[in-house]
Amino acid sequence: MNSTKLCLLSLLFCCSRELAEAEPRTPESAIMPIEKSRHIDFMKQIQEAKGAIDFVLIGDSITDGWPGKAKDTYAEFLPWKPLNLGVSGEQTEQVLWRLLHGELEGYRAKAIMILIGTNNLGHFGDEKPDWTAAGVKKIVETVEEKQPQAKILLLGIFPRSAKANDSMRMRVIETNKLLAALKFGPQVTYLDISDKFLDAAGDISPEIMPDFLHPNAAGYKVWLDAVKPTLELMMK
Repeated sequence: MNSTKLCLLSLLFCCSRELAEAEPRTPESAIMPIEKSRHIDFMKQIQEAKGAIDFVLIGDSITDGWPGKAKDTYAEFLPWKPLNLGVSGEQTEQVLWRLLHGELEGYRAKAIMILIGTNNLGHFGDEKPDWTAAGVKKIVETVEEKQPQAKILLLGIFPRSAKANDSMRMRVIETNKLLAALKFGPQVTYLDISDKFLDAAGDISPEIMPDFLHPNAAGYKVWLDAVKPTLELMMK
């Protein structure tokens, strides 16, 4: 058997083994920390900042993409010495792992904005809204514990899918209702800005979210305008 066939067989074996070992989602999945991230890069940024970090963004690709897709609006955060801890593709459990392994240490932020959970719902058809909400809750509690002086802005999961009656949209709405009902300390503010991304019919315009999930430059401007008054109060 030649080397090419051996490589192919090895690849197939690895893939099949990973599929066989993949665990189905459970109520505990979203709160069990899992390592999968740019953690080393973030730890380097934190070390190089030498404590000069006042504002932290925590999330997935929606947060991760802001500096590259909308430099002008992201630049408004620069006086606050921001640290962007968004990682594309992550669910609550990967974010939680990072926060438990040093990404909330070595500085004292004034404000921390959290937007997470859409990948829990989008990546796993069997993920239930209360499981996702439990993962978000664990993240907020971790931030409260490790950055007790910081004001925390927890955002409702942004709407996704073009139409108001899409099943995925319904799952997001249900999850946000659960998030709104969570009880946290006085440092935490919950804000759902979903309606800012919707037209009168409840649909998402491709002019602000071309793929009906990720904001473009115009979408990030909508986000900034919706949260900036709250963040400015938190940063005082």
